[in-house]
Amino acid sequence: MIRRFFSSLLITKESALILCLLMSVIVYSCKQKNPIKKKYLTYSKNVLDYHITPKDSLDKSGLMFSDQGAWFAYSLPKTEDPIIGFSGPFLMTQQNGIWSSRSLSKLYFTTGQNKKPLLDIKSDLKEQYSYTSHLEQTFKSESIQLKQELVFMSGHTALQRTTITNISKRSIQLNTSIQGTISNIGITISKENNGIKLHSEKSSAVGYIRTKNDIELIDHNLVENRFYTIHLKTLNLQPNESKEITISQTFIFPEYSWESEKKLIANVDFDSVLNLKKTEKKIQLESLINNRKTPFQDDKYAQVLAKAHLTLQNNWRLPAGEIKHEGLFPSYHYKWFNGFWSWDSWKHAVGLSYYNTALAKKQMKLMFEFQNDDGFVADCVYRDTLIEKHNYRDTKPPLSVWAVSKIYKKDHDISFIKEMYPKLKKYHYWWYKKRDHDNDGLCEYGSTDGSLIAAKWESGMDNAIRFDNSKILKNSQNAYSINQESVDLNAYLYAEKLYLAELASALQKPDDSITLVNEAKQLKVKIQTQFYDEKDGWFYDTNIEGTLFIKGEGSEGWTALWANAATQKQAEAVKNKMMNPEKFFTKVPFQTMSADHEKFAPLKGYWRGPNWLDQAYFGVKGLRNYGFNDDANKATIQILEGAEGLLEKGQSIRENYHPLTGEGLHAQNFSWSAAHIIMLLLKN
Repeated sequence: MIRRFFSSLLITKESALILCLLMSVIVYSCKQKNPIKKKYLTYSKNVLDYHITPKDSLDKSGLMFSDQGAWFAYSLPKTEDPIIGFSGPFLMTQQNGIWSSRSLSKLYFTTGQNKKPLLDIKSDLKEQYSYTSHLEQTFKSESIQLKQELVFMSGHTALQRTTITNISKRSIQLNTSIQGTISNIGITISKENNGIKLHSEKSSAVGYIRTKNDIELIDHNLVENRFYTIHLKTLNLQPNESKEITISQTFIFPEYSWESEKKLIANVDFDSVLNLKKTEKKIQLESLINNRKTPFQDDKYAQVLAKAHLTLQNNWRLPAGEIKHEGLFPSYHYKWFNGFWSWDSWKHAVGLSYYNTALAKKQMKLMFEFQNDDGFVADCVYRDTLIEKHNYRDTKPPLSVWAVSKIYKKDHDISFIKEMYPKLKKYHYWWYKKRDHDNDGLCEYGSTDGSLIAAKWESGMDNAIRFDNSKILKNSQNAYSINQESVDLNAYLYAEKLYLAELASALQKPDDSITLVNEAKQLKVKIQTQFYDEKDGWFYDTNIEGTLFIKGEGSEGWTALWANAATQKQAEAVKNKMMNPEKFFTKVPFQTMSADHEKFAPLKGYWRGPNWLDQAYFGVKGLRNYGFNDDANKATIQILEGAEGLLEKGQSIRENYHPLTGEGLHAQNFSWSAAHIIMLLLKN
């Protein structure tokens, strides 16, 4: 099969990538003492519920499956409303995500001159499965069995194969047609030689639907440029005989070659592609599942890792338009999250580093394409700025060096560090040049446009209670600070100094390393003295002068533990409050603010009570840093058990959770939540 796959491919840029991946899979597999077990892939079986037959183009009541960085996705039709095809595709190529159709390529099968239906699709639908590698469904009547599979050949093309088997004892005349209707979303259809072409008024991506099989296409018709029918030559199926019909669906941006993709489609073998994707996913899942911490060996934790892995996969996008590197959306499912955020990107990259360092590096490079000369990195960026504008009003908390360091520790790619180090260093010191109002070595969150709202966004914790009475101060041209010094910001900067020092040592820059370590020592003392309230046993933000605590226990209070910037005594006091059921050890522990605070309002405040899994992870990691491993394990289990649907099949991973009820809140399919589940469960 491998030999056939190689001989069938033309060596294009896209096919070369597939060849390289296949070779790496072969080499990896040969090195293993034991063959790759099928079980790894089965952890992903139906782990997310992809059932939706969209009512209209904006129906997001279900989930969508994609792979290889594609800007389009599919679902399984609902069992009560089945289709011989797959729902969609759902297009992220335009309008922040919109269904192209209920099903853009449905198949119809009849028999004989009277064209009698061969299937009752409602009663004959037998099975529907989703895996991290592909989707599949099976129909079975008294006379035929029909199996459909969908797999992404590349980030531009999905292949849909239908295998029809005659299970009767008589010959069957098979009449076949492919039909589809495009929704009224600014896309029109025109004819191609063996398929159709889709033109969009709202996107530069062009769509193609083509047949690839030994069955002759006899004609295809269009109605009003929105409905098409492709008639295939009549077949005679003998008893126990099978025939295959393979359709390719492509949505490709002008940065890529349609001619190369078309040649690849014409020559590629479906089984080779499917087996390649299965092997690729098995290897990735194996690297996650086999790296779990000792307390998390139960299969339910392997299953939630498969869910997290699949969530990140579904949010993966290829470069297009303004975007020059691959990266992950926060959530394809929520229309305002069809872009790339700096803070999210750092977290995504750490999660990816456990099983795909190549993609993790691209995620980091993506955001640094939007770094200004002074070191500033944009808050969020988009493929198409006609849909959304890039946000240069603020940046996000400095966790980029943490992410790069984590990636480097996995693969020791010194060339990546050499490329990233000057950018990271410039970004790090930008904070001291543009966000240290009184030049005391402690930084503040702020904005470039002087607006308080953008300054709050810069913290990543937009409406946290610590900013309720904040005001804006001007530092210099296009540089403003909030009138308070934040403990989390300075804890992140402390950690960055140490991570940068490690990278400097790897690059044989001893002067940089010594300077950064010395700066970290000084900053650590300031964190321990200015931000820690001995009476309360908690870390708080302070005013600019450092003389007044901004009270209200929030998740920023344990970032000093995450950064290893607290004393053991301080960590013990913080730990005691974190493990207090009246405060932070709730049903879903370590939420963004203490449950006994008068402003605690998880359903009314984005950062005023919900549990965000990044903040929960920082809390758990902080406990581990100071030797409180039993508490950390207990908290991890309660976080995963308490968050609604997290350990169950079907439900998506949410943006955040209600800490008292466990209810999933806000966006579904949230990438940084998935990334932090990986961090919670896996060894460093």
